[in-house]
Amino acid sequence: MNPWILGARPRTLPAAVVPVAIGAAAAVGVGGADWWRTALALVVSLALQIGVNYANDYSDGVRGTDDVRVGPARLVGGGIKPAAAVKRAAFAAFGFAVLAGAVLVVFVGWELIPVGVAAVAAGWFYTGGPKPYGYLGLGEIFVFVFFGLVATVGTTYVLVEQVTWISVVAGCGAGSLACALLAVNNLRDIPTDRVSGKKTLAVRLGDAWTRVFYISLVGGAFASVVACGISRPWALLGLASIPLSIPPLKVVRRGATGRELIEALGGTGRLQMVYGLAFAVGLALG
Repeated sequence: MNPWILGARPRTLPAAVVPVAIGAAAAVGVGGADWWRTALALVVSLALQIGVNYANDYSDGVRGTDDVRVGPARLVGGGIKPAAAVKRAAFAAFGFAVLAGAVLVVFVGWELIPVGVAAVAAGWFYTGGPKPYGYLGLGEIFVFVFFGLVATVGTTYVLVEQVTWISVVAGCGAGSLACALLAVNNLRDIPTDRVSGKKTLAVRLGDAWTRVFYISLVGGAFASVVACGISRPWALLGLASIPLSIPPLKVVRRGATGRELIEALGGTGRLQMVYGLAFAVGLALG
């Protein structure tokens, strides 16, 4: 695989696609919508995700956090690409997100600017800067807020220029699964993160409680579906993805560690995509 595609971490991109799809579906029936705005919202979300991935690669690499890894090799930590080049790639991706967002600002409103600035800043300082908050156990908060609530509610807002309760609840579901993906990734990396001084939430909670946390996040995602189903019964289609949650839940519950958790990562990613598609279709049908 091309190193730059590898560095963009394609398997993480569903975390950017799912909330936009759900947010667009939540806008159906609320008012008139210009669907080209959905495409721009998707570009913003994907560019931010890729920017975060490159930024993490750069920051973790220069700190030496990625010197010993269980998962796929990183561009900087694995000596595949120079740190400066990866840093430029991160800023290029963030810049692309800003350009797409600027178009939305023109057609929607200036209120989007502080949200965009916060998203880019949060993406960089996740593992960048002198005191990265991802090293303090706050990464899940960033993921839940920006790849859950902001991406979902923001997509609904740019389409119908309203913040709706259903987009907020649905955003909680999208954010929960995005956090579940991060939680199982950090569960796998507890031994190496602890040695390198990276105090992720998984390191702080410990192995057993991180597994409980992961299970709770998956359950929370389906609880959001049920809550939305009260107003839009077809939203319950999201529950059709429950069978896909069983394999990764079994892997986590049986105490798998290290490379064994890669199976749970893949399973969580597949769950996220099917959940997002089914939930979005259901919300759109009403």
